[in-house]
Amino acid sequence: MTTQNAASPLPPPPERRRLRRSRSLTRAQVAARVGVSRSTLRAWEAGRRVPRGDEGEAYARLLTTFVLQQTVERATAVEPDPGPETPLADAPDPLTPAQAFDALYAFCAPALVRQTYLLTGRRELAREAVERAFQLAWQRWPEVARDRDPGGWVRAAAHDCALSPWHPFRPRYRHPEPPPTDPADRALLRALLELPPTYRRTLVLYDGVGLDLPETAAETEASTPAAASRLTHARDALAARLPELADPAELHRRLLVLASAERLPAAGPEPVRRESERRNVFWTRAAIAFTVAIIGATTLTVRSAPTHYEAPIAPAQAVQGVPPVGVMGPLSREQQALRAKLRSAAAKGPDRLAAEAR
Repeated sequence: MTTQNAASPLPPPPERRRLRRSRSLTRAQVAARVGVSRSTLRAWEAGRRVPRGDEGEAYARLLTTFVLQQTVERATAVEPDPGPETPLADAPDPLTPAQAFDALYAFCAPALVRQTYLLTGRRELAREAVERAFQLAWQRWPEVARDRDPGGWVRAAAHDCALSPWHPFRPRYRHPEPPPTDPADRALLRALLELPPTYRRTLVLYDGVGLDLPETAAETEASTPAAASRLTHARDALAARLPELADPAELHRRLLVLASAERLPAAGPEPVRRESERRNVFWTRAAIAFTVAIIGATTLTVRSAPTHYEAPIAPAQAVQGVPPVGVMGPLSREQQALRAKLRSAAAKGPDRLAAEAR
């Protein structure tokens, strides 16, 4: 859904001109981005006309981007070394990273919770996904602060977290939450939740948030034709269930009404930063403990491993075909008599060699 007007009204006409000039943009360049003529933009900046419709929403988003870029630049700018003649009294103090993060959170979090509710149909899950996305943003704050669209970075992270396939396995999200009280809102939310997650996300970004097709494709990590096909199928599915939503303008209005009907307060930025820092400490300690365990196991292996090759002892096997060793037993009487006779006879001589007749 379109979050900028809901989160913050348009600045006054002089501020609009100042924001455009701070980006060094001409009226023609801004008019081309918004999709209006230069005369219309001049009337908006002079206050003679009020921005309305899709062009007004695009103009509000562009001014929001200018504000965020200006905030981030102040937070990340390096203060130059002033010379002896540089006046310091009127120089604004640069924002600290925590102040810049708090400003981004206060601007984007309420609208992001409402958008995420359209994706999930769960109030608590929407708040949890947005808080988790801002925790990731605080962990990677230098990267997010230098991004050309910090709000878009957080929005993509929140939508990814909200559409995670692991939520149905968590006990707290196994049972459905109470639906909206209005029957029309209840029917629209039911039709949205019946869409595939990729179709639902594309529809919310294009018809709810108001992104153009290339931005929607980039945020959903799809090609522009694929995003267009998803959007067409999602619109057709909603129109089949709710014929009055066949008009894109009516669909956009109903998405705004559905998101605004629920009271979805977001937590403050300071608890989110504390939780992010606590997670950082936990995972850092876990990584250190895991590294120490690996080093200890490696050291034990090196100390206990053999330093040379030892051939294994072959298992014993029975040898076949070897005759048994003969063992002399007791002599019989005939053998004993023969032995006595041989011992009593002469040791040598012809008598020993003469044949004995039997």
